[in-house]
Amino acid sequence: MSKSAITKDGEAAIKERLANLKFKERPKISEAIAEARAHGDLKENAEYHAAKELQGLVEAKIAEIESSLANSQVIDVKDIPETGRVIFGSTIKLYDVILKKKLPIK
Repeated sequence: MSKSAITKDGEAAIKERLANLKFKERPKISEAIAEARAHGDLKENAEYHAAKELQGLVEAKIAEIESSLANSQVIDVKDIPETGRVIFGSTIKLYDVILKKKLPIK
């Protein structure tokens, strides 16, 4: 499998999302499951089934993010040499040839 390119900022954002899912969302769901389980009969307990479904979705998202990170190559934008070609991670300046001026970077 080929690796996909990602910037350091992108990697940091993905890792932050992963940490949020693992250390905030996962414990909340576990608490919700425990609370719903305490209500009794699990067959007809809608809160329990909803929490279990949410747990499955969060676990799938965690696995997807971890797989994505494992199959990515982090590129430091500062290490890209200026060759005159636009490639992933390049910073460019736009020039409007009609108005004959540089366009602001947003």
